[in-house]
Amino acid sequence: MRGRSPTFGAALLVLAAACGSPGRTPLVIYSPHGRDLLSLFERRFEQLHPDVDVRWLDMGSQEVYDRLRSERANPQADVWFGGPATIFARAAQDSLLEAFRPSWAGAIDAHGRGPGDRYFAVYETPAVIVYAEQALRPEDAPQDWDDLLAPRWRGKVLIRDPLASGTMRAVWGMIIERGMKQTGDTAAGFQWLRRLDAQTKEYVLNGPLLDQKIVRQEGLVTVWDLPDILLNRRDGLQLGYVFPKSGTPVIEDAIAVVRGARHGAAARAFVEWVGSVDAQLVAAREVYRLPARRDIPADSLPAWAREVRRRMRPADVDWDLLAGQGGEWMRYWDEHVRGRGAVAR
Repeated sequence: MRGRSPTFGAALLVLAAACGSPGRTPLVIYSPHGRDLLSLFERRFEQLHPDVDVRWLDMGSQEVYDRLRSERANPQADVWFGGPATIFARAAQDSLLEAFRPSWAGAIDAHGRGPGDRYFAVYETPAVIVYAEQALRPEDAPQDWDDLLAPRWRGKVLIRDPLASGTMRAVWGMIIERGMKQTGDTAAGFQWLRRLDAQTKEYVLNGPLLDQKIVRQEGLVTVWDLPDILLNRRDGLQLGYVFPKSGTPVIEDAIAVVRGARHGAAARAFVEWVGSVDAQLVAAREVYRLPARRDIPADSLPAWAREVRRRMRPADVDWDLLAGQGGEWMRYWDEHVRGRGAVAR
């Protein structure tokens, strides 16, 4: 997801804390959503709540989780905005999230509502296969997950580092679970990931760098989330994308109040607003977010969102299984798969 590096963002957050507007309530948000969405929502929310000073720190969703755990005794954030519900579920089990049920909770599918009202889905974020549009025609790009393993893509695949990325953890989890459905064991999924590792030229630090490397044709194909790709295309980057034929993992992208938040009233107001119809439509129309609410008429959505819903085939993913096993699977991948695909080939 687009945005600033955690180090740079942390420096800005510290500066903002030192130079914040007197008399305004600071609202600190940890989020992987990137500057396009976060800056937009900062402006809109402050217009509605001029007594609030929104300050956001952009980082990967796994990094948000790790940071909240490290700050458990002295929370610095008020809201966690964005990331797969599977990671929010782990945070809820670790008692990192505050119970809060917004008025729009009933408009979300039951699976998008965290146990005990600890988190709620606000967007649906598809993961897609991405390619360098200047180098490949749409029909020549990989059309499905297994196509990424074809010999022609060896050394031409770039992957966002999965350890820090909730999007990539969701894709890895889908692949492992798919193998379990076929064989009853995780071995098939990890073998698939070994083969992809052998194809992979580099695990890239963050989403913006990944996009730039594909545009520069340092690699030709990758996997990433659709909203970022659509934003980049709007900004002129020549990135094409394909919905995998066998199914696209559609991530339930959630929001929550941080347990022990210093500014709880402002945090609850922000969560309430983000899930409102107005905010959902602003996000859809201006920054390519698919609303999670089921009560928004299709004709209110922009054309791109209606087209995505028409073309996309959601993958059948057991998100509860990924929430429970995903951390262990990623540790195994990091220790036994990353960088070893060529050896195991």
